[in-house]
Amino acid sequence: MGKINAAKAAQKRERNLKKASSSKKPNSQLKTNEAALSFQCAICKQTYLCTTQEVVLKQHAESKHPKKTFKECFPDLEEEEGESSEN
Repeated sequence: MGKINAAKAAQKRERNLKKASSSKKPNSQLKTNEAALSFQCAICKQTYLCTTQEVVLKQHAESKHPKKTFKECFPDLEEEEGESSEN
């Protein structure tokens, strides 16, 4: 016959209970998401993640602001690209 591991099971339950009760902090990712929003349209204030490709930003400028240029919508992005092409 097998062993009865009632004591081990009780200890494990207690450990798991302590672990679960100690990590009751809210695990919100809102602050992390706000930090990742690095591109913002200067005209309508639409924000984009830092991983957004330039093509998506150009599409936004063309569709939402057809009378404005890409540089007017995203002036910070244009400056960064200009600096990298000079080096």
